[in-house]
Amino acid sequence: MKHTGILATLVLLFSLATGFAHAEQPATININQADVATLATLNGIGESKAEAIVAYRSENGPFQSVEDLANVKGIGARTVERNADRLSAE
Repeated sequence: MKHTGILATLVLLFSLATGFAHAEQPATININQADVATLATLNGIGESKAEAIVAYRSENGPFQSVEDLANVKGIGARTVERNADRLSAE
């Protein structure tokens, strides 16, 4: 009977591992096209910082790279690093 419990545990662990492996990754956000609401979904970016990104983009043209996002007042390199896997400037 102990084998049944072990087998059930293994099946559960496999199911969980498979589910995590196939979990959807958040969509990539193009910082040159995203609106305020979309930008506000980023880690450490609220509505006011999202508005600052859009304003900066309007005044200075498109971002040449994701790292250029740190040029926006109130957004540092660390915030860019935390979100780098979700961002694009293309």
